[in-house]
Amino acid sequence: MPDPQPTAIPAEFDLIARHFRPLAGPGGLGLRDDAAVLMPPAGRELVLTADAMVGGVHFLPDDPPDLIGRKLLRVNLSDLAAKGAVPLAYLMTVSAPKGTPDAWFAGFAAGLAADQAEYGVSLLGGDTTSTPGPLSLSLTMIGHVAPGTAVHRFGAQSGDEIWVTGTIGDGALGLAVAQGRLADSTGHLLGRYRLPRPRVGLAICGIASAGMDVSDGLVQDLGHICRASLLAATLEADAVPLSDAARAAGPDWLATCLTGGDDYEVLLAVAPERTAALRAAAHNAGVPVTRIGQLHAGAATVTVRRADGREMALARGGWSHF
Repeated sequence: MPDPQPTAIPAEFDLIARHFRPLAGPGGLGLRDDAAVLMPPAGRELVLTADAMVGGVHFLPDDPPDLIGRKLLRVNLSDLAAKGAVPLAYLMTVSAPKGTPDAWFAGFAAGLAADQAEYGVSLLGGDTTSTPGPLSLSLTMIGHVAPGTAVHRFGAQSGDEIWVTGTIGDGALGLAVAQGRLADSTGHLLGRYRLPRPRVGLAICGIASAGMDVSDGLVQDLGHICRASLLAATLEADAVPLSDAARAAGPDWLATCLTGGDDYEVLLAVAPERTAALRAAAHNAGVPVTRIGQLHAGAATVTVRRADGREMALARGGWSHF
């Protein structure tokens, strides 16, 4: 009888071996199995989050593939940062149109590798599929916290101050730059849209009574905290931190900054007596924080006021997929 012929490696598995196997950590088993094996750190609780990115919705078709990979990782890291969690590892699904160039996968994997090294995470596994389009990506990030310390959307108390990290509005204005609706000679806004800065390492456990990251717009995401905590909020529009590039866009863009989304900063409810602790944690992490309002008893709504006390009318609160 003739010698048995070796089974050909399907193109999908060849692609995984070339681009994604180098990203796998020990629990990923070299991406040679259907599941990963993960041992959580002793005495810690796992925190899991998942976000998807779809071409034409969360990134533009001509965005560099390495930055798409890094953004996919970072938007999920941002969710962990808002829980006060330490990143550990991730699972990923890639659905790409047939004919996607191998160079795109190489660039995408290179971006993931760069941020894996920066944030100390590794790939556990996932799935690759073809799709008629558009390119669709999904990532599940796994982190850990001390038992009972994770920060939630609920838990805020009347009298808590509202704080936010970094600057707000750069992501939404960066999308306007990418679409040719706004000029930005500095490149700061486009850079912030393509590459968020997750506030991993900001030690908010035991300090914040509630929190979440700002992905769908500051006003809308603050509304999520209000509904979960059964409180009302007053947001001081002129206290919201804006970058120099956002201020240069002019006052007509303020509403976009407050509602546009894609900031991936952390929004927090903090009791006044915990302010000093928050400032110390922010200093240690090298993360700027700004007080932008207050939570109080009332219907779960967000009122936006200008410095002179006038209420600011907004056409919408933020981004919605439906």
